[in-house]
Amino acid sequence: MSMAPEVTHRFVEANGIRVHFAEVGAGPLVVLLHGFPESWYAWRNQFEALALEGYHVIAPDLRGYGQTDRPEPVEEYGIFQLTGDIVGLVKALGETGAIIAGHDWGALIASQLMLLRPDLFRAGVLLSVPYVPRRPISPSQWEQHTYPGQIFYQAFLRSPMAETYLQADVRSSLLRGLYTLSGEAPDEDRFRPARDPGLPAPVAAKRPPWISEQDLDFLEAEFKRTGFTGGLNYYRNMDRNWALTPFLDGAKILQPALFVAGEKDPVIEFLRLEFDALESNVPKLKGKVLLPGAGHWIQQERPDDVNRLMIEFLRSL
Repeated sequence: MSMAPEVTHRFVEANGIRVHFAEVGAGPLVVLLHGFPESWYAWRNQFEALALEGYHVIAPDLRGYGQTDRPEPVEEYGIFQLTGDIVGLVKALGETGAIIAGHDWGALIASQLMLLRPDLFRAGVLLSVPYVPRRPISPSQWEQHTYPGQIFYQAFLRSPMAETYLQADVRSSLLRGLYTLSGEAPDEDRFRPARDPGLPAPVAAKRPPWISEQDLDFLEAEFKRTGFTGGLNYYRNMDRNWALTPFLDGAKILQPALFVAGEKDPVIEFLRLEFDALESNVPKLKGKVLLPGAGHWIQQERPDDVNRLMIEFLRSL
């Protein structure tokens, strides 16, 4: 019987910051990027399966999260910094290429890495957030056009009050997100992308069965130590990212790619056009899977399915 490979941790200097990452296995490099509000730990259920398949797997804490550096200026969280960190990480490991996988914000960063550095990233896996080509209007203009008179959740996350709200009770804030965006939440408790003005009504969050109290302890401790500002600054740069990237108009992802999401993920609702257009915008799309009954936290809610789909995709390369 083969022993489960041990996950280790280390730091490297990349793109001018100190990056922490978890690491397991040996072989071709697979880089796993987490989303908001998470950390390397979001991929804990993928390490063993991918390492036993013969891959060198790393999952960094992204800039602003966990044990990775948290620069203060908001501008330090733009898309060129976020992608530059991962390029720098791959280079710091002495690698000449990698397969990139991302969930939530990690999927957005992975999409941009495939566009900007096709020489380094030869294939990609996007979880929960499909590739969103650059729109003709800025993200905040899109929000106002799509949800007139309402507040899109990203507008709240960009606001100065976001930290105060999330940090008032860190554990409850995390649990509320994990529950309301998951497949476990009934319709009346489900996350809504937009709402009428006024503070969101707090939901009595329940702990989903796929996350343990120990998992919550880890996440709570991380965000009590770091705060939420690093992750929120990603949202505060979205209009700026748009303004900096007119050269990406009409860009397609040309590498082989896999997309997996939960059927009940609210993100699929407001990015339905991009989900439907994936085959056109990612011509070498190898799979487009919606897992029944699952929500946004797909690799944690359905680890066996995600591991199987990722391994099938990796073998196809």
